[in-house]
Amino acid sequence: MATYLYRLGRFAFRRRRLVALFWVALLAVAGFAASSASTPQAASFSVPGTEAQRAFDLLDERFPGNSADGATARVVFKAPEGEKITGKANKADVREVIGELKDSSDQIAAVMDPYAAKAVSQDRSTAYIQVSYQVNAMELDDSAKEALEEIARDAQRSGLTVEVGGDALKAEPESAAGEVIGVAVAAVVLVITFGSLIAAGLPLLTALIGVGIGVSTITALANVLDLGDNTSTLALMIGLAVGIDYALFIVSRYRAELAEGREREEAVGRAVGTAGSAVVFAGLTVVIALVGLAVVDVPMLTKMGVAAAGTVGVAVLIALSFVPALIGFAGDRVLPRKARKGDRKEAEQLAHKDAGDRPNMGTRWARFVLRRPVAVLLAGVAGLAAIAVPVSSMELGLPDDGTQPTSTTQRRAYDLLSDGFGPGFNGPLVVVVDAEGSDDPKGAAAEVAATVGKLDDVAAVAPATFNKTGDTAMITVVPQSKPSSPETEALVDDIRGAGAAIERDSGAQLLVTGQTAMNVDFSQKMSDALVPYLILVVGLAFLLLILVFRSILVPLKAALGFLLSVLAALGAVVAVFQWGWLAGLIGVEETGPIMSLMPIFMIGVVFGLAMDYEVFLVTRMREAHVHGERPGQAIVTGFQHGARVVAAAAAIMIAVFSGFIGASEAMVKMIGFGLAVAVLFDAFVVRMAIVPAVLALLGRKAWWLPRWLDRVLPNVDVEGEGLRTSPDAGGETAADEKQAVGV
Repeated sequence: MATYLYRLGRFAFRRRRLVALFWVALLAVAGFAASSASTPQAASFSVPGTEAQRAFDLLDERFPGNSADGATARVVFKAPEGEKITGKANKADVREVIGELKDSSDQIAAVMDPYAAKAVSQDRSTAYIQVSYQVNAMELDDSAKEALEEIARDAQRSGLTVEVGGDALKAEPESAAGEVIGVAVAAVVLVITFGSLIAAGLPLLTALIGVGIGVSTITALANVLDLGDNTSTLALMIGLAVGIDYALFIVSRYRAELAEGREREEAVGRAVGTAGSAVVFAGLTVVIALVGLAVVDVPMLTKMGVAAAGTVGVAVLIALSFVPALIGFAGDRVLPRKARKGDRKEAEQLAHKDAGDRPNMGTRWARFVLRRPVAVLLAGVAGLAAIAVPVSSMELGLPDDGTQPTSTTQRRAYDLLSDGFGPGFNGPLVVVVDAEGSDDPKGAAAEVAATVGKLDDVAAVAPATFNKTGDTAMITVVPQSKPSSPETEALVDDIRGAGAAIERDSGAQLLVTGQTAMNVDFSQKMSDALVPYLILVVGLAFLLLILVFRSILVPLKAALGFLLSVLAALGAVVAVFQWGWLAGLIGVEETGPIMSLMPIFMIGVVFGLAMDYEVFLVTRMREAHVHGERPGQAIVTGFQHGARVVAAAAAIMIAVFSGFIGASEAMVKMIGFGLAVAVLFDAFVVRMAIVPAVLALLGRKAWWLPRWLDRVLPNVDVEGEGLRTSPDAGGETAADEKQAVGV
């Protein structure tokens, strides 16, 4: 592989104008496609194989025209202290709002009168208007949203408290202030690492172009592929981080090759042949982890993973071709100013002085670990294990309006409804009675309502609503507890448990659905898929790393280290978002269950990113070992050349992911925090401390591979061994190499 990538790097360097034109043209085409695409609609959400999904599909079939595809809004009113919402003046104000809403937009389908529909709280303090629209939230005109907000503001002048909830006022995409700060921090880290604005700008420029191509393509295909709102956010988050890192490793290796006295084109070729090989395999691990999300069998999650994997693939291709092309344009400006002012010999002497005569921080740290491997190993493992303790009490769920900041009208509307109608009112359950096989459908529905009404944690059971053919009924059940509580989850299980007896007695089938039941089933599906997904992703990556390192113990150590870092990261997430520790520092106003897809998502993304550092750091150690260095010295050499770059890459990823912590959306905030701390733990504790300690204890055994497996495995040459003997690469002969290593 190294030889092929070497040739690719030299080709891109020589034909840099053609390569640069290709990538810029591709960005322009993707941007044009995105700008000319129709406004993305709300992506469908389904959880195949679950009871809630089967019930939802049955309702869609048996109640045509009544599916809840359109946007909805709840305008909630609360009377002033000491007054009733049913008072004459207050009732007149509410009904005035009803009239204004009906005339506010052509997209309105219906406006419910709370007094006719009995949508008034028992204490007569609160009421709500249900507004239904003909289109979904993404297709709703801005004028309709603005009219809804303006009517609510005007209604407050009467002295009533008026708030608006529902998906009609779905939060607009926020400004990219957090992401901009993350990129700015990344730029500072790059300048410090390289000492050159040009060298620092290359990774940023190529990463932004790669992300631009990926996100624009996702936007252009959003309607065609039914992509969700968060797909672009995930692609942006991961694509930006890996794009900067991959280019960083190529540019760093190029500068190292220049310091060895090689000409620019030869240095580019060798940089792409060696560091580029590591980029390919690191990218493959990320792609495997993201595409592997398909095993969960949730279409939304599968599409998010595939789209993000495509953006990572673009980042790899750009690092292998566009980066060497831009290096050709930059010339010697990728070197620090001090090196550019002198001649090549002075630059070489400066590089050797930094790397050898005066040990850098990576060298000093590696030597420290070699002297005390047991102490470093125990400290690293014990520290991460302690941080992982909160995982044992992790509760899973999905965010709703109750997790939004209290500054939003959606959250205030949620709280008003909860106070006025009970905590469970915001998450009603829909019990579907499929009485097609029953002799007495109405009797079956009555039996279901009576049975459910006797269960614990039930606040109210609404009368059954039948379809036109009379063979299917809907019964709305309001729990006493809030939607995301364990009590409501237990109620869902109890209702379903009662279904077997009802079906035996009446022949009717009972199914539970609704948003709350869908969330319960989704969380259970995530839990059930966790172990198969872990086996698939870690297993495939383990085989890939055996191919890369030609070792059994090194990939095994990499996988175990990843499990430790991801458990610690999940522990930190639980401590902040569920327990509330230091929550105020990152703007978490409401604690609650951890987003149900967080564990499996963290495993997928963090595993791919963790293997990046493993590949980049340990391949440099293996390269030194293959070229004749003793195991201990190979560890020092790997840290001498790679520690600073890996630390910079990790700092960049942490900065990029931290930029998303400022988002108001709970899911984005949680993902940004989780990924940032995961990279912190994995890069600086696992890869920088635990890995060298384990390698130091294993010695030569770390690179052991059974002879039969060594013969079977293809030689992918990640270390660039072929470049040392290949005439095309201007390498040494085999005899020269032996002499060089003292054989």
